[in-house]
Amino acid sequence: MNQDMSIVSLILQASIVVQFVMALLACVSVASWAAIIRKFFALRRMRALNDEFEREFWSGSSLNELYAAAAQNAKLAGPMERIFASGMREYQKLRERRIGDASTLLDGTRRAMRASFQREMDAAESNLSFLATVGSVSPYVGLFGTVWGIMHAFTGLSTMTQVTLSTVAPGIAEALVATAIGLFAAIPAVVGYNRFARDIDKVAIALETFTEEFSNILQRNLSTAPTATAAGH
Repeated sequence: MNQDMSIVSLILQASIVVQFVMALLACVSVASWAAIIRKFFALRRMRALNDEFEREFWSGSSLNELYAAAAQNAKLAGPMERIFASGMREYQKLRERRIGDASTLLDGTRRAMRASFQREMDAAESNLSFLATVGSVSPYVGLFGTVWGIMHAFTGLSTMTQVTLSTVAPGIAEALVATAIGLFAAIPAVVGYNRFARDIDKVAIALETFTEEFSNILQRNLSTAPTATAAGH
């Protein structure tokens, strides 16, 4: 007798536990793809906003003008612009307190930018732990479904007096589908995690470099005009 060995048929004929594992892995796969797509567009937008602000920063505009623009554009600003705004905000607050010590001003500004940098990195790394979990756990969940399916298949064969390949194959194939779905869920998650982790590292390096360059600009302004508010660079 010819048996239907299509994927759909194997899934429908699998045991309840194996079907539950398959459904769980399918849901996880959909969620991981959604996270991958969201993260891809979020990082692309982040890089574009950072590049746009960096061009504006080095175009010759004064720091006060850039800060005013950043304050008005706070909700749509990129990470680099928000870090700059947090540094300028702290710098101006310290100047309003008539703190004239250059090291105190710079230390306060750097701490504010470092705190803003950490918040930006936390936001950029969101969902990465989910992708890492999917990539590492999904194959084992699929393997559990496979082992359970094989156990179920051999339990059913124990009542047969004659076992042939045609009687063994469907049960084994049903079980192996769970492993295939587990790998289907895990591989994109691992690839996405590695790609995004590398991209976020590049963003972090760019933000740290900007923070140091901005600190150097403030330091030069303080050394040349210690009593004046930084107005240009």
